[in-house]
Amino acid sequence: MERGKTIAVMGTGIDRLYPPQNLGLAQHIATAGGLIMTEFEPNSPAHSWHFPHRNRLIAALCQGCLVVEASLDSGSLITARLALELGHEVFALPGSIHSPQSKGCHHLIKEGAKLVESVRDILDELPRLPSTLAASGDSKLRSIPDATQFLDEESYKLWQNMGNAPVSMDRLAKLNALTLREVASLLTLMELAGHVALLPGGMAQKLVKMN
Repeated sequence: MERGKTIAVMGTGIDRLYPPQNLGLAQHIATAGGLIMTEFEPNSPAHSWHFPHRNRLIAALCQGCLVVEASLDSGSLITARLALELGHEVFALPGSIHSPQSKGCHHLIKEGAKLVESVRDILDELPRLPSTLAASGDSKLRSIPDATQFLDEESYKLWQNMGNAPVSMDRLAKLNALTLREVASLLTLMELAGHVALLPGGMAQKLVKMN
């Protein structure tokens, strides 16, 4: 199956990673055929206004904008608005009504964003995607991976402790008595194996593999 490539748009200079613990992720993107880009000059630090400015590039690059988690004042809502202005589809993943990080997604759904429960919900709205990728939307879920599919016991334990909702690297570090660097490294390897998805904001999501 054809796999996509990751494009990361930075809100800093190319030599100023923010947050710093994303170093392992940046290295993986660069070595796996992805792209890291920025319009800010080298050595430009992170400023709050950089990120809404950066989001217009994210909106322009995408065919569709999926918001996985967002508070009502999240920059993700700015990206979604910009995507709409450009005529692109906007999708949102619902969450717990008790979670402040789900309120932005629920707001988007109320405003007309498509509620997403599976890959097929996105593929149905984006006919321009490559046929090999679109065909994957018909895949059925397999059983979850067992311990033999992981590199070591530590990575399997980390995967088990992730739960079913997006979780921060900080929380995973505390749950597993690991440093942020160790968690980031393990998650990068697990993403390569298809066990997790790395999300914006230092979050990660456990995956169930697909045929």
